[in-house]
Amino acid sequence: MDMTTGQFLSSGWNWNPLVVAACFVTAYLYGLACHWKFRRKSFFFLAGLVVFFLALASPLDLLARGVLFSAHMFQHLLLVLIVPPLLLLGLPVLGDHIHIRGGVLPWGSHPLVAWFSGVGAMWFWHVPAFCNAAATNGPAHALQTLSLLFLGALFWQPLVGPRMEQRLSPLVGIPYLFSACIACSLLGIWISFAPLGVCPVFMNPVDKLDLLPMIRGWGVTPAADQQIGGLLMWVPACLVYLGAILGLLGRFYRRPEKEMEKKNAWRK
Repeated sequence: MDMTTGQFLSSGWNWNPLVVAACFVTAYLYGLACHWKFRRKSFFFLAGLVVFFLALASPLDLLARGVLFSAHMFQHLLLVLIVPPLLLLGLPVLGDHIHIRGGVLPWGSHPLVAWFSGVGAMWFWHVPAFCNAAATNGPAHALQTLSLLFLGALFWQPLVGPRMEQRLSPLVGIPYLFSACIACSLLGIWISFAPLGVCPVFMNPVDKLDLLPMIRGWGVTPAADQQIGGLLMWVPACLVYLGAILGLLGRFYRRPEKEMEKKNAWRK
């Protein structure tokens, strides 16, 4: 029996106990660390947990596991470009209840290491053999998820890490982000215009739940699916980087005002 879109959206949730437990334990530890005194920035952290849960428990995860390449790509973007910066933005800064020595990930804080970590994660997991394994094998999928989160956190730490003094200056952060945008665009362009089979498993989807009739009803062929996946890497990813660049520009232009306020306060 073919599944309708409505049935899929209501029954396609994957209540993986590991994912649910990870969200609850992380939220609990965060509350303890903050002495249950949530501040405005705490909403960033909680939003990161919500996006993490949706990426791995919603019907998106079901489609990403060997059914739709575009869903697989969208899940990647959430785990690298959305979840890590939200979690980092919500972490307590130096002087709050937690004293973080050397940042969250001190050994990976060098900008070059961080840049290649985040960008390299995307390219690495689209090598056909690794992409196939992550889409069809449970342990490989778990390894992929953990590596994307970890390497994504390395990438974003120099920009939105908890210690302000360790963040890159806007004049360095802007080319850092712009070059990452170019790297992701190149990957997206390659995927969009490459011959079919960038991730071969999606040419013959693993359709245990008989989802293909529904998907083909959406007009999504294997060729269109691969092109959509490439466009997701090409356009939305760069929009995230562009948003971060605008944030750095805002910080750059606010800096003189803050310095003037400090000088006036000192004179008083």
